[in-house]
Amino acid sequence: MIGIRGVYEVAIRVRDVATAEKFYREVLGLEVGLRDDRRNWVFMRAGGGGMIVLQEERGEWRQQHFAFAVAERDVDSAAATLRRLGVPVDGPMVHDWIPAMSLYFADPDGHDVELCAPLSRDRAR
Repeated sequence: MIGIRGVYEVAIRVRDVATAEKFYREVLGLEVGLRDDRRNWVFMRAGGGGMIVLQEERGEWRQQHFAFAVAERDVDSAAATLRRLGVPVDGPMVHDWIPAMSLYFADPDGHDVELCAPLSRDRAR
């Protein structure tokens, strides 16, 4: 067994790194860790030691789905903030099988982004 403890980094293709960086910085509150101007990539801290890497790539590619972990107490305020900023949101909704409460929305490139708050088994029922 390898003993994976979580996801450390997720690479996200974007059409314009400046537009994507602004969204992830100003809307979601991530902070820039490193800029790689040679490749036009931006590494951003995503809390808890994880990172996302915005990788500018022109052309066509499939949208991705990825989720950021949040605390249950922050879900409603996150939904209100996203809506106030003009970002359409689905949720919050509870997934009993995980168990978790989630919000879904799209980033500027149409990627399906989720804010996911793990719940106790008792809370999900």
